[in-house]
Amino acid sequence: MSNPASAWITLIGIGDGGLESLSAEARAIIEAAEVLVGGDRHLAMVAETTATKVAWGKSFKQRVASLEDYRGRRVVILATGDPMHFGVGRHLFKHFESHEITVFTSPGAFSLAAARIGWSVPDVTCTTVHGRPLEAVNLHLAPNARLLILSRDGTTPGQLAALLTKKGFGESLMTVFEHMGGDKENRIDGHADAWAIERTADLNVIAVECIAGPQAVFWSRAPGLPEDAFQRDNMITKREVRAATIAALAPLPGETLWDVGAGCGSVAVEWLRLEPSTKAVAIERSAERAEFARANAAELGVPLLRVTEDDAPNAFAGLLEDGGSPDAIFLGGGISSAGLLDACWQVLLPGGRLVANAVTLEAQSALLAFRAEHGGSLTGISVSRDEAVGRLSSLRPAMTVWQLRSEKR
Repeated sequence: MSNPASAWITLIGIGDGGLESLSAEARAIIEAAEVLVGGDRHLAMVAETTATKVAWGKSFKQRVASLEDYRGRRVVILATGDPMHFGVGRHLFKHFESHEITVFTSPGAFSLAAARIGWSVPDVTCTTVHGRPLEAVNLHLAPNARLLILSRDGTTPGQLAALLTKKGFGESLMTVFEHMGGDKENRIDGHADAWAIERTADLNVIAVECIAGPQAVFWSRAPGLPEDAFQRDNMITKREVRAATIAALAPLPGETLWDVGAGCGSVAVEWLRLEPSTKAVAIERSAERAEFARANAAELGVPLLRVTEDDAPNAFAGLLEDGGSPDAIFLGGGISSAGLLDACWQVLLPGGRLVANAVTLEAQSALLAFRAEHGGSLTGISVSRDEAVGRLSSLRPAMTVWQLRSEKR
């Protein structure tokens, strides 16, 4: 691969075999570098160089942005394996144009692990807990699921084994691949509930073949999880209404939801579970309910849910400054509060969706007034559930929910 004339950044993925495993062209680019950027392990591989060495440090995002200071110099970034798969490449291409960067990849950890265990990569869930909470694995737990997981460090396999056992997947088969492609490559096999190794090599990938025990806890990603899937008080959007709400919000890849008056966070959690590339913010003034939302996000595999303890619309200014406007807003309570619907509409991105659910006459009146000004469609959702009537049973109707969906054009 050769550098385009306009490229001044070269991103080079290195396998465990070190610099010797790279092509002659990649090694020549490293030798000619004026600035070398990477982690301490990668920078240590280049012992003799006249280049300025720059470590990532603690603030990775700030360091990526600061690469602009080296524009006009030959900058080489050293990374692990395939840097375009859960690697630094994603962040680089957010800050710089594609013609400014040349990428050299090495065989990625997922491909190497799949080849060694005999799994087809398209049939496997590839994920990472490097820089992410371990609870993110919960999203992918299901009978017979096959997972390939990039570890944070050598403690990850033991922590994962404990998590699998706690969730009722203790019989699952775990294989840890250490230093794949290098002289120290090693493989460790075992069952989660019998895992006794406290620490493996820090550079490892874990393959998991999920085996569900009789007490295993797992959930479909289809919206409308039962209320018992969530820690909560009495404030929760019921499952039938929640499924209709997620359908109305219509999450698309990369979009952001604000769940205003989130309660236990059920709608925000299900938004994230349905499309993991999305983001969500749960805005909830009650500290107890906000804690429910955090716990539910972790337990249901979306621990990156942002929970903001504040009133709406007071929270909006800070959220706009930190992350910009949302693509979708759900308002499940407080609709009759003066100005709240309009405040949500003002911060919503053009083309965004506002979905609001109402059961009281006051809230329904607010929806009618809002629709008259901004447009939208109203749907009535009536749900009946069975309950005992003596020795018999009957269907008892719940209060009808008015659901407004308005698209901002």
